[in-house]
Amino acid sequence: MSNGKLGLAVNPMSGRDVRRLAARATNMTHEAKRDIVARVAAGADAVGVTDIYITREPFQISSMALANMGLKARVHMVEHPLANDAIDTERSMAMFREAGCNTFVSLGGDGTNRAIVRGAPDIDLVPLSTGTNNVFPVLAEPTVAGIVAGLNACGKLVDGEANGLKQRVKVLHVKTPHAEDVGLIDAVLLRRDHVGNLLPFDAQRLGRMLLTRAEPASIGMSPIGGYIHPVYAEDDYGLSVTMDPDGQPVLAPLSPGLFREVGVTAVERVAFDEEITMTGPGVIALDGDRDHKLVEGESATVCIRRDGPWVIDIERTMRWAVSQGIMAPSSLTP
Repeated sequence: MSNGKLGLAVNPMSGRDVRRLAARATNMTHEAKRDIVARVAAGADAVGVTDIYITREPFQISSMALANMGLKARVHMVEHPLANDAIDTERSMAMFREAGCNTFVSLGGDGTNRAIVRGAPDIDLVPLSTGTNNVFPVLAEPTVAGIVAGLNACGKLVDGEANGLKQRVKVLHVKTPHAEDVGLIDAVLLRRDHVGNLLPFDAQRLGRMLLTRAEPASIGMSPIGGYIHPVYAEDDYGLSVTMDPDGQPVLAPLSPGLFREVGVTAVERVAFDEEITMTGPGVIALDGDRDHKLVEGESATVCIRRDGPWVIDIERTMRWAVSQGIMAPSSLTP
Protein backbone atom coordinates (compact mmCIF):
# COMPACT_ATOMS: atom_id res chain seq x y z
CA MET A 1 0.00 0.00 0.00
CA SER A 2 1.61 3.23 -1.20
CA ASN A 3 0.13 6.25 0.54
CA GLY A 4 3.07 8.48 1.46
CA LYS A 5 3.13 7.22 5.07
CA LEU A 6 6.34 6.13 6.79
CA GLY A 7 6.72 4.57 10.24
CA LEU A 8 9.87 4.89 12.34
CA ALA A 9 10.38 1.96 14.73
CA VAL A 10 13.10 3.06 17.14
CA ASN A 11 14.27 0.88 20.02
CA PRO A 12 15.59 3.30 22.67
CA MET A 13 17.51 0.53 24.44
CA SER A 14 19.21 -1.15 21.47
CA GLY A 15 22.99 -1.10 21.70
CA ARG A 16 22.94 -0.34 25.43
CA ASP A 17 22.68 -3.76 27.11
CA VAL A 18 25.20 -5.51 29.34
CA ARG A 19 26.51 -7.64 26.44
CA ARG A 20 28.36 -4.57 25.18
CA LEU A 21 30.10 -4.20 28.53
CA ALA A 22 31.04 -7.89 28.55
CA ALA A 23 32.51 -7.63 25.04
CA ARG A 24 34.25 -4.79 23.17
CA ALA A 25 31.32 -3.05 21.54
CA THR A 26 30.77 0.70 21.57
CA ASN A 27 27.73 2.22 23.26
CA MET A 28 24.95 3.60 21.06
CA THR A 29 23.83 6.83 22.72
CA HIS A 30 20.40 8.42 22.54
CA GLU A 31 21.98 11.44 20.87
CA ALA A 32 23.43 9.26 18.12
CA LYS A 33 20.01 7.72 17.52
CA ARG A 34 18.42 11.17 17.30
CA ASP A 35 20.91 12.07 14.58
CA ILE A 36 20.01 8.89 12.69
CA VAL A 37 16.28 9.59 12.98
CA ALA A 38 16.75 13.15 11.73
CA ARG A 39 18.72 11.98 8.70
CA VAL A 40 16.17 9.28 7.85
CA ALA A 41 13.38 11.85 8.07
CA ALA A 42 15.29 14.34 5.91
CA GLY A 43 15.78 11.73 3.19
CA ALA A 44 12.16 10.61 3.26
CA ASP A 45 10.87 14.19 3.29
CA ALA A 46 13.01 15.09 0.28
CA VAL A 47 11.31 12.48 -1.92
CA GLY A 48 7.76 13.36 -0.96
CA VAL A 49 6.67 11.40 2.11
CA THR A 50 3.54 13.10 3.46
CA ASP A 51 3.27 11.58 6.94
CA ILE A 52 5.85 10.26 9.41
CA TYR A 53 4.69 8.20 12.38
CA ILE A 54 6.71 7.90 15.60
CA THR A 55 5.99 6.62 19.08
CA ARG A 56 6.38 8.22 22.48
CA GLU A 57 9.09 6.64 24.65
CA PRO A 58 10.91 7.81 27.80
CA PHE A 59 13.99 9.22 26.05
CA GLN A 60 12.06 11.17 23.39
CA ILE A 61 14.50 10.08 20.69
CA SER A 62 12.24 10.55 17.67
CA SER A 63 10.21 13.49 18.97
CA MET A 64 13.31 15.53 19.86
CA ALA A 65 15.01 14.61 16.60
CA LEU A 66 12.11 15.89 14.49
CA ALA A 67 10.92 18.78 16.65
CA ASN A 68 12.64 21.66 14.84
CA MET A 69 13.44 20.22 11.42
CA GLY A 70 10.80 22.12 9.47
CA LEU A 71 9.70 19.04 7.56
CA LYS A 72 7.05 19.28 4.88
CA ALA A 73 5.72 15.91 6.05
CA ARG A 74 3.29 15.80 8.97
CA VAL A 75 4.64 14.08 12.09
CA HIS A 76 2.23 11.93 14.09
CA MET A 77 2.89 10.64 17.61
CA VAL A 78 1.29 7.36 18.70
CA GLU A 79 1.04 6.59 22.40
CA HIS A 80 0.36 3.48 24.46
CA PRO A 81 1.12 2.28 27.99
CA LEU A 82 4.82 1.43 28.23
CA ALA A 83 6.06 -1.97 29.37
CA ASN A 84 9.73 -1.03 28.77
CA ASP A 85 10.40 -4.25 26.88
CA ALA A 86 9.81 -5.76 23.43
CA ILE A 87 6.03 -5.50 23.93
CA ASP A 88 6.37 -1.74 23.35
CA THR A 89 7.69 -2.35 19.83
CA GLU A 90 4.87 -4.77 19.07
CA ARG A 91 2.24 -2.31 20.30
CA SER A 92 3.75 0.56 18.33
CA MET A 93 3.80 -1.53 15.15
CA ALA A 94 0.14 -2.43 15.59
CA MET A 95 -0.78 1.24 15.96
CA PHE A 96 1.36 2.28 12.98
CA ARG A 97 -0.40 -0.35 10.88
CA GLU A 98 -3.81 0.86 12.03
CA ALA A 99 -2.80 4.33 10.87
CA GLY A 100 -2.07 2.97 7.40
CA CYS A 101 1.73 2.59 7.48
CA ASN A 102 3.17 -0.19 5.35
CA THR A 103 6.74 1.09 4.94
CA PHE A 104 9.05 1.27 7.95
CA VAL A 105 12.58 2.15 8.95
CA SER A 106 13.78 0.40 12.10
CA LEU A 107 16.62 1.36 14.42
CA GLY A 108 17.77 -1.60 16.45
CA GLY A 109 19.40 -5.00 16.32
CA ASP A 110 18.27 -8.53 15.56
CA GLY A 111 16.08 -8.58 18.67
CA THR A 112 14.33 -5.32 17.79
CA ASN A 113 13.46 -6.55 14.32
CA ARG A 114 12.26 -9.84 15.77
CA ALA A 115 9.74 -7.86 17.83
CA ILE A 116 8.72 -5.97 14.70
CA VAL A 117 8.04 -9.24 12.91
CA ARG A 118 5.91 -10.47 15.81
CA GLY A 119 3.85 -7.28 15.59
CA ALA A 120 3.66 -6.85 11.82
CA PRO A 121 5.16 -9.57 9.60
CA ASP A 122 3.73 -8.34 6.29
CA ILE A 123 5.45 -4.98 5.79
CA ASP A 124 8.17 -3.30 3.73
CA LEU A 125 11.21 -2.61 5.90
CA VAL A 126 14.55 -0.82 5.86
CA PRO A 127 16.35 -2.10 9.00
CA LEU A 128 19.24 0.06 10.25
CA SER A 129 21.69 -1.37 12.74
CA THR A 130 21.97 0.16 16.21
CA GLY A 131 22.08 -3.09 18.23
CA THR A 132 24.75 -5.42 19.63
CA ASN A 133 24.92 -8.63 17.59
CA ASN A 134 23.54 -7.58 14.22
CA VAL A 135 23.05 -9.88 11.24
CA PHE A 136 19.59 -8.80 10.10
CA PRO A 137 19.83 -4.97 10.06
CA VAL A 138 22.32 -3.16 7.82
CA LEU A 139 24.92 -0.46 8.27
CA ALA A 140 24.03 2.34 5.86
CA GLU A 141 23.89 6.12 5.65
CA PRO A 142 20.52 7.02 7.24
CA THR A 143 19.89 9.83 4.76
CA VAL A 144 19.98 7.38 1.86
CA ALA A 145 17.96 4.83 3.83
CA GLY A 146 15.32 7.54 4.26
CA ILE A 147 15.30 8.26 0.54
CA VAL A 148 14.77 4.57 -0.26
CA ALA A 149 12.03 4.13 2.34
CA GLY A 150 10.38 7.32 1.13
CA LEU A 151 10.41 6.22 -2.50
CA ASN A 152 8.74 2.98 -1.46
CA ALA A 153 6.15 4.71 0.73
CA CYS A 154 5.26 7.02 -2.16
CA GLY A 155 4.79 4.14 -4.60
CA LYS A 156 7.76 4.96 -6.82
CA LEU A 157 9.43 1.54 -6.59
CA VAL A 158 7.46 -0.26 -9.28
CA ASP A 159 7.53 -4.08 -9.12
CA GLY A 160 10.09 -4.05 -6.32
CA GLU A 161 10.17 -7.83 -6.00
CA ALA A 162 10.47 -8.49 -9.73
CA ASN A 163 13.20 -5.86 -10.07
CA GLY A 164 15.16 -7.35 -7.18
CA LEU A 165 14.71 -4.26 -5.01
CA LYS A 166 13.23 -6.16 -2.08
CA GLN A 167 13.18 -9.70 -0.78
CA ARG A 168 10.94 -11.45 1.71
CA VAL A 169 13.03 -12.62 4.66
CA LYS A 170 13.29 -16.01 6.30
CA VAL A 171 11.68 -16.51 9.71
CA LEU A 172 12.26 -19.14 12.39
CA HIS A 173 9.02 -20.57 13.79
CA VAL A 174 9.37 -22.10 17.25
CA LYS A 175 6.85 -24.23 19.14
CA THR A 176 7.49 -25.14 22.77
CA PRO A 177 5.08 -26.90 25.17
CA HIS A 178 4.24 -23.45 26.54
CA ALA A 179 4.41 -20.94 23.67
CA GLU A 180 4.94 -20.20 20.00
CA ASP A 181 7.46 -17.59 18.89
CA VAL A 182 9.56 -16.36 15.98
CA GLY A 183 13.15 -15.41 15.27
CA LEU A 184 15.03 -13.95 12.32
CA ILE A 185 18.57 -15.32 12.49
CA ASP A 186 19.15 -18.02 15.10
CA ALA A 187 17.33 -20.34 17.47
CA VAL A 188 19.82 -21.75 19.98
CA LEU A 189 19.48 -24.39 22.70
CA LEU A 190 21.63 -23.47 25.70
CA ARG A 191 22.45 -25.92 28.48
CA ARG A 192 22.70 -24.89 32.15
CA ASP A 193 21.44 -21.37 31.44
CA HIS A 194 18.38 -19.39 32.50
CA VAL A 195 15.66 -17.24 30.97
CA GLY A 196 16.48 -13.52 30.96
CA ASN A 197 20.26 -13.89 31.15
CA LEU A 198 21.78 -10.92 29.27
CA LEU A 199 25.44 -11.97 29.27
CA PRO A 200 27.13 -13.21 26.06
CA PHE A 201 26.60 -16.90 25.35
CA ASP A 202 28.99 -19.31 27.06
CA ALA A 203 30.55 -21.48 24.34
CA GLN A 204 30.55 -24.47 26.69
CA ARG A 205 26.75 -24.31 27.01
CA LEU A 206 25.84 -24.33 23.33
CA GLY A 207 23.81 -27.40 22.37
CA ARG A 208 22.13 -27.04 18.98
CA MET A 209 21.02 -24.20 16.75
CA LEU A 210 19.10 -23.54 13.58
CA LEU A 211 20.29 -20.60 11.46
CA THR A 212 18.42 -18.78 8.71
CA ARG A 213 21.71 -17.12 7.76
CA ALA A 214 25.18 -18.53 8.43
CA GLU A 215 27.36 -15.63 7.33
CA PRO A 216 31.15 -15.57 7.69
CA ALA A 217 31.27 -11.75 7.79
CA SER A 218 29.13 -11.47 10.93
CA ILE A 219 29.32 -11.94 14.69
CA GLY A 220 27.27 -13.99 17.14
CA MET A 221 25.97 -17.45 16.28
CA SER A 222 25.86 -16.92 12.52
CA PRO A 223 29.61 -17.20 11.82
CA ILE A 224 29.89 -20.52 13.68
CA GLY A 225 27.93 -22.09 10.84
CA GLY A 226 29.22 -19.56 8.32
CA TYR A 227 32.84 -20.64 8.74
CA ILE A 228 31.82 -24.20 7.84
CA HIS A 229 28.91 -23.97 5.37
CA PRO A 230 27.80 -20.41 4.52
CA VAL A 231 24.08 -19.72 4.09
CA TYR A 232 22.86 -16.31 2.93
CA ALA A 233 19.63 -14.35 2.93
CA GLU A 234 18.77 -15.39 -0.62
CA ASP A 235 19.28 -19.13 -0.01
CA ASP A 236 16.03 -21.08 0.33
CA TYR A 237 17.21 -23.23 3.22
CA GLY A 238 18.80 -22.93 6.66
CA LEU A 239 21.60 -24.62 8.59
CA SER A 240 21.51 -26.84 11.65
CA VAL A 241 24.62 -26.92 13.84
CA THR A 242 25.06 -29.40 16.69
CA MET A 243 27.63 -28.40 19.32
CA ASP A 244 29.43 -30.04 22.23
CA PRO A 245 32.59 -29.05 24.14
CA ASP A 246 34.27 -32.24 22.85
CA GLY A 247 33.49 -31.46 19.19
CA GLN A 248 35.77 -30.07 16.49
CA PRO A 249 36.95 -26.59 17.57
CA VAL A 250 35.74 -23.53 15.66
CA LEU A 251 37.05 -20.15 16.82
CA ALA A 252 34.36 -17.51 16.27
CA PRO A 253 33.42 -13.99 17.51
CA LEU A 254 30.38 -14.63 19.72
CA SER A 255 30.14 -10.90 20.51
CA PRO A 256 31.99 -7.81 19.22
CA GLY A 257 35.69 -8.45 19.82
CA LEU A 258 34.95 -11.52 21.96
CA PHE A 259 36.27 -14.78 20.46
CA ARG A 260 35.54 -18.22 21.86
CA GLU A 261 36.25 -21.77 20.72
CA VAL A 262 33.06 -23.70 19.97
CA GLY A 263 33.00 -27.49 19.66
CA VAL A 264 30.99 -28.55 16.58
CA THR A 265 29.89 -32.15 16.03
CA ALA A 266 27.52 -31.91 13.04
CA VAL A 267 26.33 -29.45 10.37
CA GLU A 268 23.50 -30.02 7.90
CA ARG A 269 21.23 -28.06 5.58
CA VAL A 270 17.60 -27.74 6.62
CA ALA A 271 14.86 -27.27 4.03
CA PHE A 272 11.94 -24.89 4.50
CA ASP A 273 9.24 -26.33 6.80
CA GLU A 274 11.56 -29.15 7.88
CA GLU A 275 11.26 -29.36 11.66
CA ILE A 276 14.23 -29.93 13.92
CA THR A 277 13.76 -30.88 17.58
CA MET A 278 15.48 -29.31 20.58
CA THR A 279 15.17 -31.31 23.79
CA GLY A 280 15.54 -30.04 27.34
CA PRO A 281 16.71 -29.35 29.86
CA GLY A 282 17.86 -25.97 28.62
CA VAL A 283 16.84 -22.54 27.38
CA ILE A 284 15.96 -21.61 23.81
CA ALA A 285 17.33 -18.23 22.77
CA LEU A 286 15.96 -16.44 19.72
CA ASP A 287 18.21 -13.82 18.12
CA GLY A 288 20.14 -13.60 21.38
CA ASP A 289 17.17 -13.35 23.76
CA ARG A 290 16.81 -16.25 26.20
CA ASP A 291 13.02 -16.47 26.37
CA HIS A 292 11.91 -20.11 26.56
CA LYS A 293 12.76 -22.71 29.21
CA LEU A 294 12.64 -26.45 28.58
CA VAL A 295 12.73 -28.78 31.57
CA GLU A 296 13.90 -32.39 31.49
CA GLY A 297 11.77 -34.35 29.02
CA GLU A 298 10.33 -31.30 27.21
CA SER A 299 11.02 -30.63 23.54
CA ALA A 300 10.52 -27.78 21.09
CA THR A 301 10.33 -27.82 17.29
CA VAL A 302 11.84 -25.18 15.03
CA CYS A 303 11.41 -24.66 11.28
CA ILE A 304 12.15 -21.96 8.71
CA ARG A 305 9.74 -20.28 6.30
CA ARG A 306 10.11 -17.30 4.01
CA ASP A 307 7.17 -15.37 5.40
CA GLY A 308 8.69 -12.32 7.09
CA PRO A 309 8.82 -8.65 6.03
CA TRP A 310 9.96 -7.49 2.63
CA VAL A 311 13.40 -5.93 3.18
CA ILE A 312 14.39 -3.25 0.70
CA ASP A 313 17.93 -3.32 -0.70
CA ILE A 314 19.21 0.24 -0.28
CA GLU A 315 22.05 0.32 -2.82
CA ARG A 316 20.20 -1.66 -5.49
CA THR A 317 17.16 0.55 -5.10
CA MET A 318 19.16 3.74 -5.51
CA ARG A 319 20.80 2.40 -8.66
CA TRP A 320 17.40 1.41 -10.05
CA ALA A 321 15.86 4.79 -9.18
CA VAL A 322 18.62 6.60 -11.06
CA SER A 323 18.25 4.26 -14.06
CA GLN A 324 14.53 5.12 -14.17
CA GLY A 325 15.15 8.88 -14.10
CA ILE A 326 13.49 9.26 -10.69
CA MET A 327 16.29 11.19 -8.99
CA ALA A 328 17.07 13.87 -11.61
CA PRO A 329 15.44 15.45 -14.71
CA SER A 330 15.65 13.12 -17.71
CA SER A 331 16.75 16.09 -19.86
CA LEU A 332 20.12 15.97 -18.08
CA THR A 333 20.88 12.41 -19.17
CA PRO A 334 23.77 12.40 -21.69
